[in-house]
Amino acid sequence: MFIQTKMESYSEYFNILVCPCVSPWAYECIQRWSAEAVDPNRSFYSPSPCDEAGTVVDLIKSMDLEWLAHIDLHETTDSDFYEFIPAKAARDGVIQFENLKIPDGFYLIGNKQDPKDAWYKAIIDSVRKETHIAPPDEKGEITGAKVQHDGVIHTYTAGVCRFVTGAAYCTTTEVYPDSANSSGEECNRA
Repeated sequence: MFIQTKMESYSEYFNILVCPCVSPWAYECIQRWSAEAVDPNRSFYSPSPCDEAGTVVDLIKSMDLEWLAHIDLHETTDSDFYEFIPAKAARDGVIQFENLKIPDGFYLIGNKQDPKDAWYKAIIDSVRKETHIAPPDEKGEITGAKVQHDGVIHTYTAGVCRFVTGAAYCTTTEVYPDSANSSGEECNRA
């Protein structure tokens, strides 16, 4: 949606690179992993076990640029809960796995090592106009991470896409299109 409706107006001020669908097989199959059962979301390093993620890493390296911002757009679907998590546990020989609840709403994953709280707040405030923000669970967490601000958690996981550019401002956005409280269209606008 952004590419079709907004990108041109922003390109007057910024150079923009969009990798619209890093894992086409996963997108088509509504899966989190690649056709080789590798999680692209944790494979943005070189050499990568995931061809798709490795291609993005190689592209970024070939551009040899200093990046200002990197926004990695994600969605978590019900298939993560009932298919991906149990299958990954079975593949890895994990007998018990934590049954994480999919957050209902939009949230951001910020950089624990260099948080940009004012930027995260501006994103949340803008997205709130389009869809609801995921509330914390009873422990004050979203997906096991402490909520820092409304709809914002901080993590640092090596190999995730948002760190591949080394951008000063980086985040991962998450939406839940299977929510009963929003539509796919609202998630796209968010």
